[in-house]
Amino acid sequence: MSEMSESTRVAAAELRQFIERCERLEAEKRDLADQLKEVMAEAKGRGYDTKVMRKLIALRKRDENDIAEEEAVLELYKEALGM
Repeated sequence: MSEMSESTRVAAAELRQFIERCERLEAEKRDLADQLKEVMAEAKGRGYDTKVMRKLIALRKRDENDIAEEEAVLELYKEALGM
């Protein structure tokens, strides 16, 4: 087998660095997911509704105008259905 060219070795080293960074980030992501589970379990143990908490977290990420518009449409649909 012929020797690797310098550019091939550099590309391989760079590729390895990208792969290793991705692997580290995936491990960090798993750690964060585990921590989030622990927080939710603690909240549930103290009597909080974690399903509602997750909804609140999702709402806090959204724009206030989008939320207001969605709630207005929801109310309109509920009225139309007699709810």
